[in-house]
Amino acid sequence: MTAIPPDPEPAQTPDLEPGGGVTPGATPPDSDQMSGVGAVEDPPRHSITAGKITMIVAVALFALAFVATAILMILKMTGVFD
Repeated sequence: MTAIPPDPEPAQTPDLEPGGGVTPGATPPDSDQMSGVGAVEDPPRHSITAGKITMIVAVALFALAFVATAILMILKMTGVFD
């Protein structure tokens, strides 16, 4: 058994003009939809990926720099460096 072609036959489609357009007020023929997800990716084997590790390290460095700056500002305000 052969599959039905996704696009209608132009010679047998009503209201179709010679250039492929439709007459005013007519509904164009349905075509096969090709949208959607292509290949589904497999989930990673491990729950901790390289991207997660990179993000954790970056956030930790940012937090460490923030805490160090806050401590230095507090020490300067209290006069420890004078």
